[in-house]
Amino acid sequence: MHSAGSTLPATYFDGRTARAQAVSLRFVGEGRQRSLHILGDGVDLQIPAHQVQWPERTRHGQRLAHLASGGHVQCENAEAWDRWAQSQGQHESLVVKMQQSWRWVAGSVAVLAMMAVALQLWGLPLLARAVVAATPPGIEQSLGDSTLAAVDEALMRPSKLPLAEQARITQAFADAMAHQDAASQRSWRLVFRQSKIGPNALALPGGTIIMTDEMVALVNADTQVLTAVLAHELGHVQQRHGLRMLVQATVLGALGAVVLGDFSTLLAAVPALLGQAHYSREAEREADAHAVKVLKDAGMSPLHMVTLFEALEQERQKKANKAKDSQDAPDAEDDEDSPSWLGIAFASHPSDADRIAYFRAAAQ
Repeated sequence: MHSAGSTLPATYFDGRTARAQAVSLRFVGEGRQRSLHILGDGVDLQIPAHQVQWPERTRHGQRLAHLASGGHVQCENAEAWDRWAQSQGQHESLVVKMQQSWRWVAGSVAVLAMMAVALQLWGLPLLARAVVAATPPGIEQSLGDSTLAAVDEALMRPSKLPLAEQARITQAFADAMAHQDAASQRSWRLVFRQSKIGPNALALPGGTIIMTDEMVALVNADTQVLTAVLAHELGHVQQRHGLRMLVQATVLGALGAVVLGDFSTLLAAVPALLGQAHYSREAEREADAHAVKVLKDAGMSPLHMVTLFEALEQERQKKANKAKDSQDAPDAEDDEDSPSWLGIAFASHPSDADRIAYFRAAAQ
């Protein structure tokens, strides 16, 4: 029930001039005949209640109501307006009440944060798998080609390995893959590059695998160790991790662009994004499992991957000692061609200790 006779001092603007007129407000009538009576010096209006718009209340905002004629009424005394409006049956929606409560606001923020985490952990991976499954191979190959061009421009130089050595490594890997069911395996192409980031290997969408000269040198061109590395990278190709990562990153980028209103750099960043792929732990476990299967089917030991990690650790120690010595020698020149050693694929993987344990267990 509302008190029909309750009045409220307010200010009226007719919507045509800037003149403010002191008035009193009260509701008269009942049901469909109910109207807002605006009474003042030279003002006597009755506006049907359904023609009055009541903007959402804010904690510190001015109280007002818009009239269908284009004018409006307002009140400086927010507390008086709120009491009057409530007494006249102008009840606020649940949303408005929630907005005025810090507890509801805090709870809403917490729920949104949980939803964002759930989207990142479960929603995006599921979406990425669905999108990847529907992506034609031609599109994936085109992405791989553009990514290779971007990586070559930013991180790589032409390989200095003799062609005969490249062919020997490629053939060793092909011999190992010959033990796999060809119908279930995705096609692959091995290319060699001299790297600005040290020993590395990475898989691109479409099946291209890059092997750096520095990786070959790190393991003294041991084809069994290199086959293990390539089997791991082919696991990324097999599971289409590069494209899945691209879908997830693109969705996140698009959401950010919606929030920030800037789509200009989203598509331009795709090749560079793929070229510096940081896969999830799940993706690395899948690739490691693929490497173990390839090695065992070819009659090779998974311990060849352990050999790789031991060589990587020795190289890290050399780099650490060199960095320490360079600090003692202020005039030493930095190697500008090696801005970040081990910068992409292996640097982003799970801990070496976990992976070494995995491959040792697989060897038994």
